[in-house]
Amino acid sequence: MAKGGQASNNQAVARASMEDSSSPFYLHNGYHPGLNLVSHALTGTNYNTWNRAMSMALTAKNKLGFVDGSFSQPPTDDLVYGSLLRCNSMVISWILNSVNREIADSLLYFPTAYEIWIDLQDRFQQINDPRIFQIKKLLNGLQQGSMDVSTYYTCMRTLWDELKEFQPVSVCKSGAIKDWINYHNQECSMQFLMGLNESYEQNQAQILMMDPLPIISKIFSLVMQEERQRSCEARGRRGRGVIAGAMRWHGK
Repeated sequence: MAKGGQASNNQAVARASMEDSSSPFYLHNGYHPGLNLVSHALTGTNYNTWNRAMSMALTAKNKLGFVDGSFSQPPTDDLVYGSLLRCNSMVISWILNSVNREIADSLLYFPTAYEIWIDLQDRFQQINDPRIFQIKKLLNGLQQGSMDVSTYYTCMRTLWDELKEFQPVSVCKSGAIKDWINYHNQECSMQFLMGLNESYEQNQAQILMMDPLPIISKIFSLVMQEERQRSCEARGRRGRGVIAGAMRWHGK
């Protein structure tokens, strides 16, 4: 009876673990092997952004521990071991759905999501210095050109945010974080203003006269307002031109 009671209690604990939404072994009804967690599949060259997107998605689903090795695997005779196998297979399926076909084919025979994660890291994680060089080169050549302001800003911020991931902040001295953030904002703001088309020269001058220099999101908002105003004025001119043309045609 004691053994039976102990087994029953263990089963109850295991069942509670699987039904607890805070447990890593919990699988929501909406989770299925065909689920795609990221919008852009891993091709190899986009590993850093893919890794970040996948990490956030797995964290949201409380499954990051299956790929980062943060929790230990229970023994095979543990009652939650079956749940671990199911969750591991689910995470493997999610990873395979998030990489291109050629990469997926090379991952099929790894037994754990953790081993897949490490293999992808070993294969595609770039050494910092070459990637930093590449990002800075792209930033130096980035110009608005034919892009609208929003697209140009998005391209620039994507590069800046990735660059920031490679540049850890020193917190040894008081105020170091604040100084670094202010410096980063100034660099980002200057890059954005320098890349704008010449038609925004007046706006550039007005913004640079502000003290202190606004944060990059505020600068973007100011330039966007100017772009929208120009667009409205252009539509108004076209509308007046159409009306004037119609009046001339009727006058004839």
